[in-house]
Amino acid sequence: MELLLGIVLGALLSYWGISFFNKKNSLQKIETQSIILIEKIKSVCKLITVEGDFAEIYHYENTKNHFLNIITSKKKAILLINAKVHIGFDLSQIKLEANNKDLEIILTHFPKPKVLTVETDVRYYDKKDGIFNKFNAEDLTELNKESKAFIIDKIPESGLLNTANKEALDTILMIEKLLETSGWKLNYAQLVIPISEA
Repeated sequence: MELLLGIVLGALLSYWGISFFNKKNSLQKIETQSIILIEKIKSVCKLITVEGDFAEIYHYENTKNHFLNIITSKKKAILLINAKVHIGFDLSQIKLEANNKDLEIILTHFPKPKVLTVETDVRYYDKKDGIFNKFNAEDLTELNKESKAFIIDKIPESGLLNTANKEALDTILMIEKLLETSGWKLNYAQLVIPISEA
């Protein structure tokens, strides 16, 4: 009888031990998933003619009222924005007509210069949370968007678009040289280069 009781107790203890270790191991398994996003790649032809560097200081302050407007809580930060701006032409907007008889390409439209890219590097200084008004991830994302918009608003007064507009003729001359290597000529006599809105 004692032998039978020992076997039953041994089996129960073994079962309990195996179950305990399996449960512990199953809790420690980490499953990871990776999702691969495939984006459509567009063929673009853009020519950068002007590059500008910006260094700006941006003050941010947000005040919220709580408890029937009795208590105010303020969060604030100073941002140092370093940005690199590329201005140029989207050459896919050029309109050309071919005259096969005279081996001539007629340039009928040349695009205005525009902002092609804005790369910003934002650093936070003197970032202070309020008691009831703290910075969160959404705030920082929004501040990064605001800092980029702040730089974009500064571009027209910087003169970069006007400088790029002056480079339009050089770009046309570059196209002319490329055509000449193939035995064709470029006719841009009727072309009116649009003035950028600065």
